[in-house]
Amino acid sequence: MHLLQLLFRAGPGVLLLVLCLQLGTNKAQEDNRTVIKMNLQMPQVAKENEEVTLKLTIGTELRECMVIKTFLRGSHTMDGPFNYNYTACLCEDYPRTFYWNFEVNRTMAITAMVHIIEKEGICPNKAVVPNGQKYFYTIQGIQII
Repeated sequence: MHLLQLLFRAGPGVLLLVLCLQLGTNKAQEDNRTVIKMNLQMPQVAKENEEVTLKLTIGTELRECMVIKTFLRGSHTMDGPFNYNYTACLCEDYPRTFYWNFEVNRTMAITAMVHIIEKEGICPNKAVVPNGQKYFYTIQGIQII
């Protein structure tokens, strides 16, 4: 009740300020660009000991370039090319595509990971490390028949 009495005594400037605070800010000017976009392509079914190709395309909507490191993790331990890491410069106008060829011998889940890192000498111009999340991932399964 005391608050209402204060509002009725307040001047028009204070009332306008309270109204603006209640309405919030306009979301139209916020920058809602996607930091990392991932597209993982691989077969969902394979024969035992068959070589499969995994294709990962990574893009961004940020205006600045950044250095990324990408790698795979599996629900089961694997050797060979499955463990290759790639480091590259990712820019808005130049999405990157990475390939892994490896043999699968059992049904498993595969996670494609992207880590935004701070490393010099990868991008031709200065690379940024955006605030917030640094790891991004997508998961797909492959079934052995």
